[in-house]
Amino acid sequence: MSLEEIKNVRLEKLQKIQEKGDNPYPAGTGKTHTVKKAVEEFDTLSSSSEKVSLVGRILSTRGQGGLLFCDFDDGTGKFQAVIKKDDLGEEAFSYFESTIDNGDFVEFSGTLFATKRGEKSVQVSSFKILGKSLLPLPEKWHGLQDTEERFRKRYLDILSNPEIKDMLIRKGKFWNSVRTFLLSRDFIEVDTPTLEVTTGGAEANPFKTHHKDFDLDLYLRISVGELWQKRLIAGGLPRTFEIGRVYRNEGSSPEHAQEFTNVELYISYMDYKEGKALMEELVRFVIKETYGKTKFTSRGFEIDIEGEWKEIDYVETVKEMTGIDVLTATEDEMREKLNALSVKFVGENRERLTDTLWKYCRRQIAGPVWLINHPKIVSPLAKAKPENPLLTERIQLIFAGAEVGNGWSELNDPIDQRERFEVQQALLDGGDAEAMMPEWEFVEMLEHGMPPTFGYGFGERFFAFLEDKPIREVQTFPLVKPEKDN
Repeated sequence: MSLEEIKNVRLEKLQKIQEKGDNPYPAGTGKTHTVKKAVEEFDTLSSSSEKVSLVGRILSTRGQGGLLFCDFDDGTGKFQAVIKKDDLGEEAFSYFESTIDNGDFVEFSGTLFATKRGEKSVQVSSFKILGKSLLPLPEKWHGLQDTEERFRKRYLDILSNPEIKDMLIRKGKFWNSVRTFLLSRDFIEVDTPTLEVTTGGAEANPFKTHHKDFDLDLYLRISVGELWQKRLIAGGLPRTFEIGRVYRNEGSSPEHAQEFTNVELYISYMDYKEGKALMEELVRFVIKETYGKTKFTSRGFEIDIEGEWKEIDYVETVKEMTGIDVLTATEDEMREKLNALSVKFVGENRERLTDTLWKYCRRQIAGPVWLINHPKIVSPLAKAKPENPLLTERIQLIFAGAEVGNGWSELNDPIDQRERFEVQQALLDGGDAEAMMPEWEFVEMLEHGMPPTFGYGFGERFFAFLEDKPIREVQTFPLVKPEKDN
């Protein structure tokens, strides 16, 4: 049968339910236990013959004659309903058979018992329709095959693939453990604007929108309020963090999406060395709370988070792997090396060439390691190192060939910050769409004064690497193009 034919048959069943005087979509239920609770208390409930009412979506039905077995799921677990004509009565049994389909939401009332095979079950004495489905669930063994269809109908993807549900549960644990750790360390959770006049705090191509009331062009933020949180630090809040959505109008890849969740945190009177120790503690805590293990396979790398996380030097690593010293090489030498390595690059300025050379090297590093001593040219918000002003006090966590965390001693010298923003403005004027937009009001804030501060951020991308999945696979509802015919 076609989907349209199936829908028409179910509409007829819906009409039959309504004609009997039953509401196919009631608001309330008579539920006494969740499936999880029924399983936990099964021995007590079954021995007492106490009547229970369980609810859920019917996933499968089997049987014949006067006996049916229904597997249903309420979100806390799966259970079996045993429906006998002798228990239910011929009229009610016939009504069930003629109106209920897989995919329907039903309330089953009766007593708990174990079948001869030991299957925990409810012996149904009555039932109630809670929600009539008009379209079928995906076929059990094949489910949704098309990736875009899976993402478009994520609810069916979750029903067909229990591992998706398990992954989303882990994702909840991931973010809850981040919040738990930070709150236990006296951080204050804040919220900052997602609509900004300028997209300070990162280098990326933004989404643009328009505020009608103010007649003002705005951008969706590309960082989790970096420049705003530093204003809060300047205002006297000692430790802040925000977990929120970020938007970047860039290409898709297994590691990149246009919308994702990140956390950013800021600590006054702390530098990047102290910050690195605290962030390593945070990351270890989050991973162990989420997964209960320390060893991972990701992107072909075998990784163990136990033991020492070594430091590697940005300039020295690039030199060892490519022969190029990014501090002294000419831009022509950088281009020649990238071409010799068959590495595609976008942008001709020194910052982009430096970054591309590093990314070539990064993909060969398993980690976890901390990358340090980043050139100042690729770190417009980080403090320069006093012993070498060409380098910065910055750290990045490298895991499975990718940067999955980023932090630094925040620049609080307003003169230096203004000069760096002027460099970024020149890059923008030269056509570099990913250069950082200067935020001159932020410079004014620095002129009022901001204490020494450490900042760090990571997020959904790191979770994708821990899961060893493309980032879209770990998003609850990844962006998909709408169907043309709907």
